Amino acid sequence: MPLLTESQGNNEQYVLVACLDNAHNLSNILKAIAFKDHALVTATPNGLKVTVENSKCLQANAFIQAEIFQEFTIKEDMVGLKINLTVLLDCLSIFGGSTVPGVSPALRLCYRGYGYPLTLFLEEGGVVTICKINTQEPEEPIDFEFCSSNVTNKVILLSESLKEAFSELDMTSEVLQITMSPSQPYFRLSTFGNAGSAHYDYSKDSDMMELFHCTTTQNNRYKMALLKPSTKALALSCKVSVRTDSRGVLSLQYLVRNDDGQICFVEYYCCPDEEVDDD
Repeated sequence: MPLLTESQGNNEQYVLVACLDNAHNLSNILKAIAFKDHALVTATPNGLKVTVENSKCLQANAFIQAEIFQEFTIKEDMVGLKINLTVLLDCLSIFGGSTVPGVSPALRLCYRGYGYPLTLFLEEGGVVTICKINTQEPEEPIDFEFCSSNVTNKVILLSESLKEAFSELDMTSEVLQITMSPSQPYFRLSTFGNAGSAHYDYSKDSDMMELFHCTTTQNNRYKMALLKPSTKALALSCKVSVRTDSRGVLSLQYLVRNDDGQICFVEYYCCPDEEVDDD
């Protein structure tokens, strides 16, 4: 493919070059966190991390490992920039959606460094389109200080099960209450909407439960408006890790397998709206 076999001499001017033979794989992952216009992009030798935040209460991160790219070259330990995510997604879909199975534009993403635009070369059927997107100085993302040593409860569920739960709960509720406990009800999702209270329980031995590790009983409520964007990631994923720390901060980590069978991760952090008394 000409775009991916472009002369390496052209790379000298860039601090970051990343090539994909299927741009839709990147587009799909980014759509899972596109609930705000702007995103922080951090590149390291391990790959790309794209971060979107809302009101200092919600953060979403998409992780695209370097191994997923056909070429991934970075000349610095870390490259950071702020970009309009909506514009980036528009550029990635410039050849239209993936209406034809197996057909997707190839992507060459290049960045010369601070003050320069992010340049995309997209090729499909021999036609190359060049997009240049203005970049801004990156801000420091919120540090939720969510570390594994502070995790009190963790479950891993099959995504299909969580989709089913959301279809049965009352999404008119302003909050989603999550109960995690070493004893019954083990793992419970509750809503309080127009139709009254609704609960969806999981046994720790459920076939839908891949891992159950709860050390203490926690009841926390999270604003539904903050959690709804994460359903985009849920729709793409095959597994979901649900974790809470001692403060009740929620981590939802989605394992997403792309069209080529490669794995990416999307993670959401959400602050609790309020802690409720144990029943």
